[in-house]
Amino acid sequence: MKVTVKKLADLHPPKRNVRMHTDRQLKEFKRSIEQFGQIRPMVVDEEGTILAGNGLYEALVAMGRTEVDCYVKKGMSENEKKKLMLADNKIFSLGVDDLHAFDEILKELGEDIDIPGYEEELLKTLTANQSAVDDMLNEYGTLSDEFVSNIQSKAETARPEPEQARNSPTASGPTPVNPEAEPPKIGTPAPQMRYIICPACGERIMIGSGAQ
Repeated sequence: MKVTVKKLADLHPPKRNVRMHTDRQLKEFKRSIEQFGQIRPMVVDEEGTILAGNGLYEALVAMGRTEVDCYVKKGMSENEKKKLMLADNKIFSLGVDDLHAFDEILKELGEDIDIPGYEEELLKTLTANQSAVDDMLNEYGTLSDEFVSNIQSKAETARPEPEQARNSPTASGPTPVNPEAEPPKIGTPAPQMRYIICPACGERIMIGSGAQ
């Protein structure tokens, strides 16, 4: 594969692109370029139409870059170009993460977890040991009023409307007690669920359970 340097001004996106690039994705593209540089060539045809790498193109233009490494794919029909664009997007999305390998790599990275594409605060909760998690839980009450208010407002949007609540299975009142049911054993504490609050979305992240 011969890679050549092209001016971004000489390249252009296709008329239709099935992959839409969000502001967040472009932000992470920029972070990746700043950390690692360009790690794969953009694929273009003889006329400079981008066949693969439109997100990279947008990020480089936004960063004020003027050149990019390209692989020029020659001799393709219009149908072949369209099929290449569709295949490039779809094949990439078919992969799945090996969560065990992911956890092991995070452990090896230690505190160096500034990784493009990931929220650093969330990664910290995934790599925290039990002591650090306890500290996070204890510090929850000392968060700023603005931060807590932001989390609460996000949680409010997930609550059902009054009409929805009335129609929910639990809206008719407390669950009736079955007189024939076996009473709970005395001295057996209920399991205590442990969680932390995600600073990005306000969701509860379960981290384990156990008797206290």
